[in-house]
Amino acid sequence: MTQTLDETKLNELLGRVVGDIGASMSLALVLLGERLGLYAELAKSPATSEDLATRTGTSERYVREWLNNQAAGGYVDYDALLGQYFMTPEQAAAFADPTSPAYMPGAFHVAASTVHAEPAIAERFKTGEGLAWGEHHTCLFGGTESFFRANYIGNLVHNWIPALDGVQEKLEAGAKVADVGCGHGASTILMAEAFPNSTFHGFDYHESSIETARQRAAERGLSDRVHFEVADATSFPGKDYDFVCHFDCFHDLGNPAGAAARVFETLAEDGTWMVVEPFANDDAADNHNPVGRVFYGASTMLCVPCSLALDGPALGAQAGQARLAELIAGAGFGRSRRATETPFNLVLEARR
Repeated sequence: MTQTLDETKLNELLGRVVGDIGASMSLALVLLGERLGLYAELAKSPATSEDLATRTGTSERYVREWLNNQAAGGYVDYDALLGQYFMTPEQAAAFADPTSPAYMPGAFHVAASTVHAEPAIAERFKTGEGLAWGEHHTCLFGGTESFFRANYIGNLVHNWIPALDGVQEKLEAGAKVADVGCGHGASTILMAEAFPNSTFHGFDYHESSIETARQRAAERGLSDRVHFEVADATSFPGKDYDFVCHFDCFHDLGNPAGAAARVFETLAEDGTWMVVEPFANDDAADNHNPVGRVFYGASTMLCVPCSLALDGPALGAQAGQARLAELIAGAGFGRSRRATETPFNLVLEARR
């Protein structure tokens, strides 16, 4: 059956492709902007390319081209009358302030890691094998910390924990907490700083991430009540935890059912398990949107390979609440609910 080409639809598609190519070509430039301090310096005051190059100790010719790319993408603005580039407060929050809940360069580091992984993942498409987290380019680890830390700064203490039943009060009084799959410890440290009467134990099977987490805790003077240890999600030590957390990692696990069972074993009788996962609807078609596109991309290149490398079920970053609730119930938890959500996360609460 011959189909007639609709040139209007074709041009709409090509327009989207051009936008994607522009974004792809800008990935490295965002990383350069962060690495060389170009965003941070431009956020302080407007500058010509000559000014910004002088202030950052870089080459004007490169800086000029970088600025025009960023202005074309809307990441910085340009005053044609003054011949100066500048950043709005919103642009500065997204690109120049690492403490901002909207800080985005970390996501670009994660995206860069998928480019590095492409040859290896191409082989996995043929063999069905996995690619372990630790086998990825190192930009993945710092990028993941940066990207998720921004989200946790904006939500963890102020929105997610208050949405849980009685957890904030326990943390304020003094609770024992396990953060499983803690990575570089961003979530653990944020909670520890917010709740000084509680003690925190972070676990991750990736040794170099635990080393970094320990450094982060020491830098903040938290080593006396924040402890990081290399441990698997199905066998992490301890018992009688008042609060156990999995932040954006449960779907990556090789044995999520075993991990859920381990939480049930180690949780205090009246304890709470919080599972923070990428936002997803249960029907895949309902995730065919810009956020779902990001998560399915990350899932293909990072999450599914990680679980498969551990002989896991490869839940994927778009597992959805129904599938997660099955695993929670299967471990013996009698109650689970969606405590809250954001456009990027589901926050599930499980109790005995």
